[in-house]
Amino acid sequence: MLTETFMAKPPFSLEGYKIPEAADAEQGRPYDERETNKAWENFLTFGDAKGENALVRGVIEESWQRSIKSGVNAHCRGSSFVTSPDELYELRLKNDDLLGSSAHTFRRVAEVLGDAATMLVITDRNGVVLDVGGDQRTIDAGHDIRLEVGAAWGETVTGTNGIGTALVTGKPVHVHAAEHFSEGIKAWTCVGSPIRSPIDGSIIGIIDFSGPQAIFHRHNIALAVIAANHIELALSEKIRLERIRLLEASISRMPGMGSADGVVILDRFGRVIHHNDMARVRWQRIAESIDLGIGNRILPSQDGRLAKDLTNGLPEGLREQRIEPLLVDGVVQGAMLVLAARPRASSASAQVSPIARAALTFAKEAIVGCSEALAQAVEKVERAALGRTAVLLEGETGVGKELFARLVHAGGQKTGKEPFVAFNCGAVSKELLGGELFGHAPGAYTGATREGKPGRFEFANGGVLSLDEIGEMPLDLQPYLLRVLEERAVYRLGDNKPRPVDVRLVASTNRNLKQEVAEGRFRKDLYFRIGVVKITIPPLRERLGDVEVLIDHFNRQFAESYGTQPLRFEAAAMELMRRYSWPGNVRELRNLIENLVLMTLTGVVTPRDLPEDFVEAAAQQPSMPLPSGHRSTPENDEVARFDEVERRAIERAVANAGGNIAAAAEKLGLSRATLYRKLHQYRSRT
Repeated sequence: MLTETFMAKPPFSLEGYKIPEAADAEQGRPYDERETNKAWENFLTFGDAKGENALVRGVIEESWQRSIKSGVNAHCRGSSFVTSPDELYELRLKNDDLLGSSAHTFRRVAEVLGDAATMLVITDRNGVVLDVGGDQRTIDAGHDIRLEVGAAWGETVTGTNGIGTALVTGKPVHVHAAEHFSEGIKAWTCVGSPIRSPIDGSIIGIIDFSGPQAIFHRHNIALAVIAANHIELALSEKIRLERIRLLEASISRMPGMGSADGVVILDRFGRVIHHNDMARVRWQRIAESIDLGIGNRILPSQDGRLAKDLTNGLPEGLREQRIEPLLVDGVVQGAMLVLAARPRASSASAQVSPIARAALTFAKEAIVGCSEALAQAVEKVERAALGRTAVLLEGETGVGKELFARLVHAGGQKTGKEPFVAFNCGAVSKELLGGELFGHAPGAYTGATREGKPGRFEFANGGVLSLDEIGEMPLDLQPYLLRVLEERAVYRLGDNKPRPVDVRLVASTNRNLKQEVAEGRFRKDLYFRIGVVKITIPPLRERLGDVEVLIDHFNRQFAESYGTQPLRFEAAAMELMRRYSWPGNVRELRNLIENLVLMTLTGVVTPRDLPEDFVEAAAQQPSMPLPSGHRSTPENDEVARFDEVERRAIERAVANAGGNIAAAAEKLGLSRATLYRKLHQYRSRT
């Protein structure tokens, strides 16, 4: 039988396994199809399956009772509900860990079963089929009863069956032919076994073997249990490796902490995976009602994705503690909570309001990308935001410096009502610039108003003034700016009265101010005053992997705005966009996508839809070379060929998915985090 065949081939074995008691573990006479059918008819007619000679197992009769109460049609032919493609896509993403951990076991079982007229099924915790495998003829027959990917097989939908009944009982179960509640599936036999989370023991899915009556054997339930155990072991190993990588990521954060600080490491599900002894001591003082045990959830998570505003997700008693995201391969995979020995200075002065936290979340979400270069810039800006000194943002035109200026503002807010005033020094004439910045007294100069007017510094009092293109400021106005910064008071033009202002300056420039100072076009003392903290925003060409992410983001954004379907990109068009150097950076990419959404008639972008000068510039870029220092030798030829094949497969999948990273990852059978890592790996070799 199948069980003996399965157990005879490594690595599967019953040794070391304690097979749990099945829900259908009852003694009695062998299954009799005629008597079972008679019992089913009696049950539908009289509500009682115990006729004079009928014998129905208790687990089956109880399931029939639940099926009746749920309103399941006893004469239906299989599942009556199939999820939409979009819903299935989201379900598979949510169950990425389960699918990834079951892949090897799935292939191994299918190999052992061979052509044994059996199909394998993996479902989520609600009984929705996520994947099928095994004998192709049986899989094809499964379509007749909708035992297929996307179909729901919970008891409330399909009645008594190996999947739904195992979910309800929480135990392995077999349902043989006439024991099914729905008449249309009584020609099938199925064996289902729950797959449980290694963290909390909850059911996260079902592995099911289904096929015609001929495959029936009660011992096959052991096969399902072994397979479920192997999947659980794979999940445990995955969690163990993730834990190691999170601990490694947290090490880089340790130098900024004291030996008396408590440290709690959380995974991407917001669960505790590690804490030191000092954390337990401090925890009892600030969060006594919350359990610090390993595996307990501290932060909310949406299917393995932590919210960007980590602080707001913490329980009330912990929100004044320091919490930082932990990145693995450029993706947030957890967080480090630090229970400081001394309270943070900021918490002593004022608590951050929910409005301010929401503003910070919004500001961070506005910066789109997954590259390591971008993540480092965001992290630096967030750290700078905690202070009050001036910040100088350097970067090419179009990199999004104003978004980073807004992040400084949002990260430094307490009430959420602090003003943010943006001003472009290159947008007004030299004659008007001083009045716009500092204000003016009545009739101070030709064109000044009779009433006088406050300047941008006064409007920004208590908040942030963002001065873009600071390098455009005339030399004769630069001393005024320096005086305001030094004295924290502004003098309106034509007025000697100081007006105190509490303004944090965030200056931005696309120029090399150090060179401007050397050539006498910018004051040295002002340069050092505004550049206490200097942060360079990386150009798009250095943000490896972000072109595809931004294309997908703007494509969906403009499609929604204009009420159209998102565009798809031919592989050749996507390759040109990837190779283009983007001198206009994110702004140029955004404008191009908006143009394509408006002007592309077919919904599919080809190279012909791209601007001619864009295509010419992209075509002139060199193709992806081998890694620097690569030498073609016999021992690395095979590896190089494998890398090249994998790279091309990844790029082709991303292109065919129209730049949709999540869809490409699903097509390749990878998690999004892995695909981002591989994109970064191959793009870093250009």
